[in-house]
Amino acid sequence: MAVSSRDYIFVGLQFVLFGAYLLEFPQLRLNFPDNADIFNLILAGLGVIIIIVSMLQLSTNLSPFPTPKKDSELVVTGLFKYVRHPIYSGILMTTFFLAIYLNSGYKLIIVFLLGILFYYKSNHEERELRKKFPG
Repeated sequence: MAVSSRDYIFVGLQFVLFGAYLLEFPQLRLNFPDNADIFNLILAGLGVIIIIVSMLQLSTNLSPFPTPKKDSELVVTGLFKYVRHPIYSGILMTTFFLAIYLNSGYKLIIVFLLGILFYYKSNHEERELRKKFPG
């Protein structure tokens, strides 16, 4: 299937938010308990593992765009058997727990915005997947 302008908008916004996540605003610092630091790092690391495993399971079907590639196959095994969008889940998990670890209110706002973006991007992706794989 052909990549649409909507696909480019979703991916562009995603990269803008990823870039914004790298910034920091000290005036939006929060004070979470330090005794949970290791817990937050473990969960952030688990999110990274989910992302990597999902990308490996997609293999040649992997694309940053929500519209499926022309020669793609629907993946319904591995993590995709349990979660339709494990990469998005892994990204949200990683960025959320890293933001808490870093005591960053600013990064939590970016995570919230990523969640909204992924909601709309995944809805668009599901519509495109239903067109390509009617069953």
